[in-house]
Amino acid sequence: MRKLEGMSTYALPTALAEIVDDFQALTEPDRLQLLLEFSRALPELPERLRDHPELLEQVVECQSPLFLTIEAEKDDAGSPAAFRLFFKAPPEAPTTRGFAGVLHEGLDGLTAQEILAVPDDMPELLGLTRAITPLRMRGMTAMLGRIKRKVAASARLQS
Repeated sequence: MRKLEGMSTYALPTALAEIVDDFQALTEPDRLQLLLEFSRALPELPERLRDHPELLEQVVECQSPLFLTIEAEKDDAGSPAAFRLFFKAPPEAPTTRGFAGVLHEGLDGLTAQEILAVPDDMPELLGLTRAITPLRMRGMTAMLGRIKRKVAASARLQS
């Protein structure tokens, strides 16, 4: 976890803090371009999930269709050690895909404790609130909330 300069109340996992730093270092138009780059970098679903769409949960709060699932990687004792995140969003929804890409790159492979410690309003730290509609910002906040609820539920089931 790393504290962001000037924001002592926010402690973010290192990868997510670096993404936030990258967004904050840019002008608003360049932030939108970076979001588009995250959209293009969102990994495709692994074949095992493509063949079983029922394993994906729709985030209905998103303006564009977005589906996600998480998988817990176990440690030697069988407890969740890290969580893998998988997203599916259509190419014609670059904002939704971009938000999913940010969360994937920033949270994939982290522990439950690290993911659950991310502030609920983290999407606002990207500096996109004037460039993106409030509805789309709520969609990203909903994505993060859904991930945190699924991680918390999975961690409880495994302990």
